[in-house]
Amino acid sequence: QLQLVESGGGLVQPGGSLRLSCAASGFTLDYYAIGWFRQAPGKEREEVSCISSSGGSTYFPDSVKGRFTIARDNAKNTVYLEMNSLKPEDTAVYYCAAASTIYKRDYLPLFSDEYDYWGQGTQVTVSS
Repeated sequence: QLQLVESGGGLVQPGGSLRLSCAASGFTLDYYAIGWFRQAPGKEREEVSCISSSGGSTYFPDSVKGRFTIARDNAKNTVYLEMNSLKPEDTAVYYCAAASTIYKRDYLPLFSDEYDYWGQGTQVTVSS
């Protein structure tokens, strides 16, 4: 009943763009921070972005800073990750996750164990 579903992945050429969507069902995202993680074969899982439940705070690591943006649309119960200037090293399965932040509306969870719900992932492939 409580699910997150990612969509929007696919194959793009270096320098291209993709927009990923994370849609919730069975619960509202209004009081959840949303994180995006990626994992490639042989590499550790990396948090590439998150947005606070208020929408007022965001996080990006240096690996994607300036290229990725995140936004939430509470009316659609969806969070988006826009990826620009994609590089082959961005190739990975991308997961979204939700963390309850009822009392801290600008809190940014930066660790995977802070998240309560996870999607199944969507593949992003950037060709060389």
